[in-house]
Amino acid sequence: MTFPLRGLLLILPLLVVAALLPLGVSGYILGLLTVAYYFAVFSMAWDLLFGFAGEVNFGPTFLIGLGAYGAGILNNRYGIDIPLCLLAGTLLAVVGGLALAVPALKLSGPYFGLVTLVAVLLLQNLIVVFSDLTGGEIGLTVPDVISIDADTNYWIALGFMAVSGLILTAIARSPAGLILQAAGQDPVVAGALGFNVAKHKIAAFAVSAAFSGLAGGLIVFYMGTASVGTLIDTAVGVQIIIAAVLGGRRTIVGGALGAVFLIAAGEILRPLGSLSTFVVSAAALAVILFVPTGLLGLASLRRAS
Repeated sequence: MTFPLRGLLLILPLLVVAALLPLGVSGYILGLLTVAYYFAVFSMAWDLLFGFAGEVNFGPTFLIGLGAYGAGILNNRYGIDIPLCLLAGTLLAVVGGLALAVPALKLSGPYFGLVTLVAVLLLQNLIVVFSDLTGGEIGLTVPDVISIDADTNYWIALGFMAVSGLILTAIARSPAGLILQAAGQDPVVAGALGFNVAKHKIAAFAVSAAFSGLAGGLIVFYMGTASVGTLIDTAVGVQIIIAAVLGGRRTIVGGALGAVFLIAAGEILRPLGSLSTFVVSAAALAVILFVPTGLLGLASLRRAS
């Protein structure tokens, strides 16, 4: 049994427990977990590009922001229904992601990551410059939300995370995913074997953009607002990256585990004030340094023993 399948077997009981949580926890906890599940999708989508394609995207919030603001603006300014807004936001994220990836993937070394980071800064500036359309630094409010019921919002987020993880894992384990992994480890050898490395990496970026954009749109219609600080700030991107690595690189579902862990740990340690950030960061760093396979790998090893 390969590691990804063991990971899924570990996650399945957790999903069952998570689905029953609305029966016994407060609306506040459900709201916290709802946000965590959307961040889990961000991390899983990022892991597809980094863990398998070997490309470090330092700007995951660029794709998230395109999907979030694309969907939010259509609903805010034109009153378009949520499903169409989500579709448009997802397409915008894919198109914008491809417009960034096609030239950026021609670069080698750290330059791809630097380009994605600059893209985030450009998007932030565009949102501020076109504040009449985007709401600027104040933020964009949408008139429609998915639901006002905490249980409904929770189950939608949980279901979306589960389906996203299943699809992304299936892609990663498919023949195309194996080629992508080979291209990420040694693109020269993969190209010599006849594989189109560029095509597979661009496809991975498009898939990552689609899930990031859709999750960005969904979280906007859950919270009712979009802002630079909550969705596009570079600190948010760092949290997404840490969650993916913390959960377990090249596992997909590990990104979900890492995202939920970070948000839950931050909330539990909130009474410590500013010290809570230090404690969570130190714990994450310890796991990354001493457990390279991440939390999911650690859980798998304990179960095997």
